[in-house]
Amino acid sequence: MLALRTALGRCLAGPARGGAAVLGSARGGDGAACSPFIQTARCYARPVRRKRKDIPSHLDDLPPTMLKKDYANLPIINSVDDVVKRLLSLEMASQKEKMKIKTQQLVEKVRRSPSDNGSFEVQVAMLTAKIRTYEEHLQRHPKDKNNRRRMLMAVDRRKKLLAYLRRVRYDTFENTCKQLNIQYTLPPPYTRRITKRWLVKKAFCLKVFQEARKLKAPERLKQRREWQARMRAAKEKEAQREGTPV
Repeated sequence: MLALRTALGRCLAGPARGGAAVLGSARGGDGAACSPFIQTARCYARPVRRKRKDIPSHLDDLPPTMLKKDYANLPIINSVDDVVKRLLSLEMASQKEKMKIKTQQLVEKVRRSPSDNGSFEVQVAMLTAKIRTYEEHLQRHPKDKNNRRRMLMAVDRRKKLLAYLRRVRYDTFENTCKQLNIQYTLPPPYTRRITKRWLVKKAFCLKVFQEARKLKAPERLKQRREWQARMRAAKEKEAQREGTPV
């Protein structure tokens, strides 16, 4: 019984020792051949490092020394330390705070008066800032369908506002597109996806229309001749009245 236990222990310990030797030889790097299994495992476990693309942002033109929107007009800001000014500047600001400054700059370009906060031009400027932020985000994260849907909704809303401005106040429309650097393209008058079913249906409708015109042609000709006869009789009657003395 003891001999059986010893044999089983040697059988179980043998592969483990052999595996440890293989690992030891692979780690040592003394020129020994490495196991293909270990090579595959190492290549599989190696992390894939992707290079990030340098995407230009529409917020890059903001100077880092500019103060945040909430602290720009405070009178005490001129007497604070440089460290405090740096903490309150755009260098330490988040993207949301930078977006406030950028939106305010775009609104200042197109607003009608200092108190104008809801005109069509101001709404177009605010939507433009949102759309450009969504575009930059989707370039980094192209699978973000939720933000893509929000961007398309904002684009559709801006398109409707620009169409209204173009129809009602064309000079304001041109100035808004110029100041905000918007390229407006006219929508097609009618768009429809051409399918095989639609082509067959259209051909059938044209054929039915032509057959119906052929069937109604004699009746239309008869009505036209009756109308011409009535007009001719009315003209003759009027000529007889003008020729006879009263």
